[in-house]
Amino acid sequence: MGQLIHTFTVEDTEEIIPKVKQDYGDKALIITNKQIRPKTINRKGIYEVMVAIEESDYEEHLKKMGKTLPNKQTKQANSYQKIEQSKISKNLEDEDVVLDFSSNLKTPPLKEKLPRNNLENIKEKLSEVSSEISKVTNTPLPNYEPTPNYNKKIESFEKQINKLNDKMNLLVDMMWDDKAEARKNLVIPPEFASIYKQAKESGMKEEHLEAIMKATIENMPTAMKTNKEAVQKYFYSLLRSILPCRVESEIKKQKIMMLVGPTGVGKTTTLAKLAFRYAYGDKRYKTGIITLDTYRIGAVEQLFQYAKMMKLPIIDSIEPKDLDEAIKSLNNCEVILVDTIGNSQYDQNKLAKTKEFLSHSNAQIDVNLVISANTKHEDLVEIYKNFSFLNIDTLIITKFDETKVFGNIFSLIYETNIPLSFFSIGQEVPDDLEVANSDFLVRCILEGFNKGKASE
Repeated sequence: MGQLIHTFTVEDTEEIIPKVKQDYGDKALIITNKQIRPKTINRKGIYEVMVAIEESDYEEHLKKMGKTLPNKQTKQANSYQKIEQSKISKNLEDEDVVLDFSSNLKTPPLKEKLPRNNLENIKEKLSEVSSEISKVTNTPLPNYEPTPNYNKKIESFEKQINKLNDKMNLLVDMMWDDKAEARKNLVIPPEFASIYKQAKESGMKEEHLEAIMKATIENMPTAMKTNKEAVQKYFYSLLRSILPCRVESEIKKQKIMMLVGPTGVGKTTTLAKLAFRYAYGDKRYKTGIITLDTYRIGAVEQLFQYAKMMKLPIIDSIEPKDLDEAIKSLNNCEVILVDTIGNSQYDQNKLAKTKEFLSHSNAQIDVNLVISANTKHEDLVEIYKNFSFLNIDTLIITKFDETKVFGNIFSLIYETNIPLSFFSIGQEVPDDLEVANSDFLVRCILEGFNKGKASE
């Protein structure tokens, strides 16, 4: 079965959703609505509405309403005829191109995109798309003969083809599988369809995406709403503003950073990267290391090896009462990095031991929760809840290179509003560490991880 497209008119926009539900059912998708006759003193305005629905869903709705099912071929012909009649007098430059996705009506393959700004390829594609353009614009196909102005005609035709390609791609996004019922009747304008699809596929929590999309649609300047590129830039800016990042300032008094988090997220490796950054970065600080993790012998030995290679002092503190003494012995250090016990977020005994270290210290300690980008959202929430009693100051995100979706990280920050401090973007010590950047994270969320763009 195919996809059906129907159009109808109403005199008030408030009539749209009730009519769609009544005539086509809850699974119908509102593609677009626009005013085709302005309101005057003597007459009401008229709005044309276009909806799409799977043929099987439409048939199911008609059965529920007790209506007779129309003949399939007649139904497809009527659907296509309605669209053609509403567009037949419009010019391609001014109006949307509407294609019928019914199973018996042939259209060019939607996944095959015509290359832009390539004259030779365009020439080869002319014969394939010219009949479709002729049908949409209701104009006969001209018989082209080579003339001195041939290239200019090709360039003009190329622009029309690119416009058709853009509109086809836009329609593909609009026909994406999100139904109005799933979106709580939030109508997504055509120009918003692509960015909505990108955000949805990032793994962002549904309720967060709906709230952000609703805010974007309601608050974005009207003049920008019809420009797909402007919509994307606005949406990027909105997401960036939601992601707090802590600005790293010059260290003027002793800075003590404690890294906490579950096992397997790369705390020890991240600490080694931080140690090199502070000790040998653009601004160099005297740096020392304290490890509280006496349970994992291998991890402790690895950290001691890193410290030896970087020529940094390192102390292991076994009991909570020893932490202040260890800090005091590193009194000449401007930066002290503290590695903690690696444990499950459900291991309350080890979590309590970490809390005990903090409780016995009189020093001002910055607590950084280290979490992995490849952890699903539900587990991230559990990790945060079980570590939050340590009074988390910032989040450090690791393993950017081990996942393709980052909406889970966005949703955690959306819910907690805890600022980001660092990103660990790869396995290499000391190179793969970046100061947290909201622009980079938004690009990861919407476009995927690109290690080369981390510092841009």
